[in-house]
Amino acid sequence: MSVRHLGLLLFLCAPAGVFAAGPVTLERLLSAPFPTGLSASPTGGKFAWVLNERGARNIWVASPPDYRGRRVTGYRDDDGQEIAQLAWTPDAASIVYVRGGDFEFPGAKDPNPSSMAGGVSQDLWIVPADGGAPRKLCEGRSPLVAPDGRSVTFIKQGDVFTISLEAGAKPEQLFHDKGSAASLRWSPDGKYLAFVSERDNHSFVVVYDATAKKLVYLDPSVDSDSEPVWSPDSKQVAFLRIPASTREFAFGPVREAEPWSIRAASAVTGKGRELWRAHPGRGSAFREMVAENQLLWGAGDRLVFPWEETGWLHLYSLDIRTGAVKALNTPGQYEVEHVALGAGSRDVLFSSNQDDIDRRHLWSVPVAGGSPHRLTTGDGIEWSPTPDSEGKTIALLCSSATQPAHAAILENASTLKDLAPEALPADFPSGSLVTPRQVIFSSADGLAIHGQLFLPPGGDRSRRHPAVVFFHGGSRRQMLLGWHYMRYYSNSYAMNQYLASLGYVVLSVNYRSGIGYGLDFREAVHYGATGASEYNDVQGAGVYLRTRSDVDPDRIGLWGGSYGGYLTALGLARASDLFAAGVDFHGVHDWNLEITNFVPAYDPGKDQNQARVAFESSPLASVSTWRSPVLLIHGDDDRNVPFMETIKLVEALRKRNVPFEQLIIPDEIHDFLRTESWLRAYEASAAFLGKYLKPDAGR
Repeated sequence: MSVRHLGLLLFLCAPAGVFAAGPVTLERLLSAPFPTGLSASPTGGKFAWVLNERGARNIWVASPPDYRGRRVTGYRDDDGQEIAQLAWTPDAASIVYVRGGDFEFPGAKDPNPSSMAGGVSQDLWIVPADGGAPRKLCEGRSPLVAPDGRSVTFIKQGDVFTISLEAGAKPEQLFHDKGSAASLRWSPDGKYLAFVSERDNHSFVVVYDATAKKLVYLDPSVDSDSEPVWSPDSKQVAFLRIPASTREFAFGPVREAEPWSIRAASAVTGKGRELWRAHPGRGSAFREMVAENQLLWGAGDRLVFPWEETGWLHLYSLDIRTGAVKALNTPGQYEVEHVALGAGSRDVLFSSNQDDIDRRHLWSVPVAGGSPHRLTTGDGIEWSPTPDSEGKTIALLCSSATQPAHAAILENASTLKDLAPEALPADFPSGSLVTPRQVIFSSADGLAIHGQLFLPPGGDRSRRHPAVVFFHGGSRRQMLLGWHYMRYYSNSYAMNQYLASLGYVVLSVNYRSGIGYGLDFREAVHYGATGASEYNDVQGAGVYLRTRSDVDPDRIGLWGGSYGGYLTALGLARASDLFAAGVDFHGVHDWNLEITNFVPAYDPGKDQNQARVAFESSPLASVSTWRSPVLLIHGDDDRNVPFMETIKLVEALRKRNVPFEQLIIPDEIHDFLRTESWLRAYEASAAFLGKYLKPDAGR
C-alpha cells in the first residue's frame, strides 16, 4: 500500500483511557516513559524501539497483526546505562543492540553516573525479538549485522571488528586503517563494506573488499567526505563532500561557505565524479536533516538530500543519470526534519512544521517528484516516520500538549494506534496539565520571537502571578506546543508544566539561533560568541511578561540548561533589575573556554579581537552588575560544557558577594542519564525559585 493513499490523519494520538487527573508532581511527570530508536525489521513487518521507564531502559517489539508492544529485555535499574543502535538480523529473529557508553562522544570514557564501584563498559548484546535472555557479545558500538546474518561488524576504539553471532565467538579486527571509523555500510550483495575514515582535519570514504581483503579509498581529497550510501547494484557509493576549512571557531553565524557537493565513486577502482554541487550563497553551507543517512538512494537511481537553497531546509531529488535536480517540497517558510525512505524506496517520508510552525506533522512525497501528501494534522506532534518491510504500515513517535511521547502506528486513514498504552503509569496526570498557547512577542531589537505560554490552572487574570522564562539548550533546538521529541526537552516541558501547576506564568522562548524558523533566524547575525544577539530576546521576554496584567513585574525569574543556562546567566548578569532570580543548568559562562571544548585547535591568543568579542558575549564579562540570586546545577562528568565553566562563575560570584546555591552531581554527564538526577535537580530548582519568587503570595 503506497503511503500516498493513507489519507489525512486527524489528531487522535492520545492513548485511550489515560486522561487521569490528579496532583501534578515532578515524580509523576518524570514517570512518563520516553521512546527512542524506532526501527523496522527487514522482514515480517515488526517494529522495535527503546523505552526509558523511570531510568530503566528496555527494548520493546510490536508485531503484526495486533501490534501490541511487549518488553523483550528486563533491565530494572535507573543506572544511567543507555540502550541504542538497534540492529535487526536479516530474518528478524533477533536484535543486536548497544548498552552503556557515551553515544554522543564515543571516544570518551564510559559514563558511570551511578558511581558503580565495579565500573561500566559499552557492550554489544543480542536478544531474541520474541523475548528471551539477552546474550553479551563483546565490547563495542555501531553494530551492523552482515547481510548473511552470520556475524556483526562493529567499532571499538575507532577500529572495525567483526564477531560471529554463534555463542562463544571472539571478536576479530577486520582491517587496519589510520583513521577513526564511522558510518559502517554493507553493500547490498554483502561483498563490500563502506565506512568513513575520520582523520584530524579531513575524512575519507573507504570501501573494504571482503573477498580481496583490501581497502579502496574513494576519490580522496583534502576535504571531509561522509554519509556513504550504496547503489542497489553494489557497484558505486555516493557521498557528501564538505570543502576543507581551517576555521577555528564555533558558536557564530555561518550563512555561506565554499559550496558542498555530492559525489559518486566506483567501489572497485575508487574513481569518482561530481554528481552535483550546491550554489554559492544560501545553501552553500551544508545543513543536515534528522535521518540515518543524509543521502537516500531512492528508486529510479534518485538521490534524496536536504538543501537550504531557499533559506529553509527542504528536500531535493537528484537524477543520477541526467544530473537534474527537482525540489520535492512546495515552496514555503517551513522546514523538514525527520526523514526516511518508504518501502520500496519509491516515496520519502518526513516530518515538517509546514502550516503549523511550532509543531511537527508527517508528510510523504514520491522520490521522483510530485505533490507532497499530508499524513497527519491537528494539535499533536508526530515524528520519526518508520515504514514496515511490507509497505503496509507506518510506525511513528507522537505526543500532544497533555500526552507524552509514545510509539504508534498509522492504523487506518483516521486514527493512530498506541503500540504500548500500558507503559504510561495509570496515575500520570494528563487530565491536570495545561495546554500551552503560542505567543509571538517582539525582542528588544524588533525581531519577532515565538514562545509557548503556560498559564496556571484556572487562568485568574485578576491576580498577579510570579513568572519564569525558560530557555532551551542547543542552541539548534525548538520547543514545541507539546511534549518534545528529545528526552532532555521532554523533561524541560515537564518542568514547565510543574511550575505552571505551582502558580507560575511560564514563558518558553524560541530565541534566535534556534531551528524551525529558517536559515537567517538560525544563523542570526552576532549570535553566541560573536555578540550575544540572543540577549535581545531575553530582554524582550522579560518586557513582554511585565506588560501582562497577570504577572507581578517584581517576581520574574529565569531558568534553562546548557545554552539556556548561558542565557539565564546572561540575563541575570546584565539585567538583575528585570529578573529577580534564576536557575542555571550547566551553562556557558566564558565562550573562550567553551569553544575549545568543540574546536581544540582554537587559541584565543591567535585573534585577540575575536577572543575579546567572545568574552564580552559571555556572562562573566558582566558579572559586576549581577545581583540576583542563582542556583547553579552541574554534573562533573559533563562532556558538552566543561565543569570549569561553573567553577569560574562561582569564583566570580563569591568575590562580589552575589547570593548563589549549588547542586553538583558527581559522575553525571550533560544530559543527565539517571531519572533520579533530573528529579533532584528539578526539585531543587522549584524550591529555589519558590524561595525568591514566592508563588503562593498572591497580589
